[in-house]
Amino acid sequence: MNNEVKTVPSILSADFANLEKDIKRIEGVCESIHIDIMDGHYVPNLSIGVPVVKSLRKVTGMTFDTHLMITNPEDFIEAFAKAGSDMITFHIECSKEPEALIEKIRSLGLKAGVAIHPDTDIKVLEPFTKKGACDLILVMSVNPGFGEQSFMESAYDRIKAVRKMLDDNSSEALLAVDGGVRGENIAKVSKAGARHIVAGSAVFKSEDPEATVKELNKTGNDSIR
Repeated sequence: MNNEVKTVPSILSADFANLEKDIKRIEGVCESIHIDIMDGHYVPNLSIGVPVVKSLRKVTGMTFDTHLMITNPEDFIEAFAKAGSDMITFHIECSKEPEALIEKIRSLGLKAGVAIHPDTDIKVLEPFTKKGACDLILVMSVNPGFGEQSFMESAYDRIKAVRKMLDDNSSEALLAVDGGVRGENIAKVSKAGARHIVAGSAVFKSEDPEATVKELNKTGNDSIR
């Protein structure tokens, strides 16, 4: 397992009129950006779609971690793959055949992730914590659909439980957390077992996003040493 804590900025909190500019501000200190795709159906909000991902692909070589918060993810896998995504994460609640969906994503040369809503029993993740079953598990620590929400305290125990399942199965899948992570709680989030830390407003609403990412990474990694 890669034990390094890495911050993955969510562009949902970036300036949509200046996305390229905001991405360039953190490009030197981040390997990946998190791209939230919302359909106004599974979540009560709309964000961006394939054309924006395709346009962003032209201006950066960063890894695109595309998070589909949509009810019919199977219909859009190929489109987001062609647009330039490197990893596609879908919600377990939105797929009747998640194993087949993971296989489809991987067949396109992408990594596949599975996300879980805060009120979904984590037991449904057991098949995906097996070694090689998926590349990432994303634990939502807010109700998906909007940025700048507060971290749900209940997420700590959920992260710990998923971490144990992954470790018990010798899985190398990344354990990600998304929602409300910032300087004051990233140490506790990292200690719980998360390593792929999605942060939106904490990064892009700060005066110096690059310095914020560095500080988040340092705090997170210091907490597990």
